[in-house]
Amino acid sequence: MRRQTPTSGINSAGSSCALRLDPLSLPLSFHAQDARADGGMRQVELHREHVVLRRAVLGMRMAVNVRVSDFLGVALRGIDDAQMLVLVHRDPALSIPLGTSSDAGEIASAWQMWSDIFRLPQLTEPAPRQPAPRRRRRNAIRARRPKFLVRRRAGVQLNKASVHRDEREIIARN
Repeated sequence: MRRQTPTSGINSAGSSCALRLDPLSLPLSFHAQDARADGGMRQVELHREHVVLRRAVLGMRMAVNVRVSDFLGVALRGIDDAQMLVLVHRDPALSIPLGTSSDAGEIASAWQMWSDIFRLPQLTEPAPRQPAPRRRRRNAIRARRPKFLVRRRAGVQLNKASVHRDEREIIARN
């Protein structure tokens, strides 16, 4: 059985090995590049049911817990002379690199294994970037405002008065 380094796949400076994570040895913990994070790195914990992303932005440390079912799938992307597997999320900042390789057979088998383990579809291209659906606000301010004032429209009278023009009026008197 192969042991992984404490950083699980990220090699030290000067190493010529590509990033390869073993899908059969979950949970994994490794560091990945993040342009927005302090130091340009984030820590990723990969489990079968969820993913935890830890990073610091402007000195504020945060941990984001995302369910695996929230990801769109496992995508195969071409980079220079190699190919890279990515766990794709609707928000590109939450996408996670799973491995890179220049061997087509190796990357195809890894692609199938990651897809089977996470029960996600295999994507050949990056998914189209669409904004996340807007969430409804459920807070105290919304509860203070009457809903009918926000949606009020000019109404239609139900019982309009009948007006008969140019007609003789007949009045019945006792």
